[in-house]
This record gives sequence, structure tokens and C-alpha cells, in this order.
Amino acid sequence: MRYIIYILAIAAFTSIILGFSLDVEYSEKLIGFGVTGLFLVVFPLYTYYSWKDKNMKDYMLTKENLDKMRETQKHKKY
Repeated sequence: MRYIIYILAIAAFTSIILGFSLDVEYSEKLIGFGVTGLFLVVFPLYTYYSWKDKNMKDYMLTKENLDKMRETQKHKKY
């Protein structure tokens, strides 16, 4: 999955760079396809891949997590 994300990101960035550097009539389409590919394909795939094995409850500010944070702050010495 990681390699697919890398390949798609490289293809999108290449499309954007070629759209800016080439002087052809479809250069604006290259830029558009590159940006669309980044924001509609690459970023959601990357987000899913990076968060798939994580527990969302660990990142929410619940009473238990706030109590844990307060306990760790009490024990730290600055």
C-alpha cells in the first residue's frame, strides 16, 4: 500500500510539474489532474494508511485521558 501511495504521489507531482514546464495546449489539464489526484486520491489513501491501526479513543479528550495527562504532569520535574 505504501508503494502505491508513493507512485501515485510521484505521478501527481510529475503531472503538475510537467503542466507548468511544458508549453502545450493541455498543460492546464495536466496541472488539474495532478492536483485532483493529490487531493482526491493520494491524501485520503495516506490518511487511511497512517490511521488504520490506531485507536481513536486514545486521541480524544475524555475524562480518563485528562486524568492521565494531569498525573504525568505531576510526576515530571522541570
